[in-house]
Amino acid sequence: MQLTILGAGSSAGTPALGCTCATCVSSDTRNKRSRCSSMLTLDDGRVILIDTSPDLRQQALREHMHRVDAVLYTHTHADHLHGIDDLRAFCQINRCQIPLYSYPEAISHIQDKFGYTLRDPSHYWDLPVLAAHVVETPFEAAGVQVIPIPVMHGKIRIYAYRIGNLVYMTDVSAIPESSYEWLQDVDVLLIDCLRETPHPTHVSVSESLDLIARIGAKRNVLIHMTHELEYHALQARLADNISVGYDGLQLTL
Repeated sequence: MQLTILGAGSSAGTPALGCTCATCVSSDTRNKRSRCSSMLTLDDGRVILIDTSPDLRQQALREHMHRVDAVLYTHTHADHLHGIDDLRAFCQINRCQIPLYSYPEAISHIQDKFGYTLRDPSHYWDLPVLAAHVVETPFEAAGVQVIPIPVMHGKIRIYAYRIGNLVYMTDVSAIPESSYEWLQDVDVLLIDCLRETPHPTHVSVSESLDLIARIGAKRNVLIHMTHELEYHALQARLADNISVGYDGLQLTL
């Protein structure tokens, strides 16, 4: 199994519009961050997306994606959901319905705002053909077990996900004590790391490092970063088992 970071950026992306900071004007591709999403390529070639960012089309072209077999939604804020219409291409290419999974409020939001995408297969593939599934306990997606892990994003409860010994945790501000039972013996952790200063709905650099220390994963990758965090400056401060994520980074699991 391989995880590819499609986007490691926050809601504004990097470069940020109108900004001339060191990160935004950098020519290093590791400082070019599209909106946050990742894909898991399974050993049999099936693909699981985690979120559909507004940059999904460009991310898919960059990574030569030809299929999507399931989508796990962490939550339904625009920077994690609004690429949903680009799933249409994968439905057309493979003549398949793509299942979506998330918590009840997220699925309700998708039904309300993107109800036109929730359709049964037919002779027409001019729209996305998706099926929405509420999940609150471990479930199977594309043939692998997925564990939804409740975490807090400000005042709302969203999902992190565990697949095998990989945990993907974006947009987190706190982890309920009851969720730590699902965070034991983690090999790879991808975790939110918005900026240096505290934020009401995301962990900062120091808070992210505190969570990394408590969870104790063997390898840790920082994601969902603003332009305030320059790749080389941040990486130089980190322990050997912590990496600054970037668009296109691949992790073999």
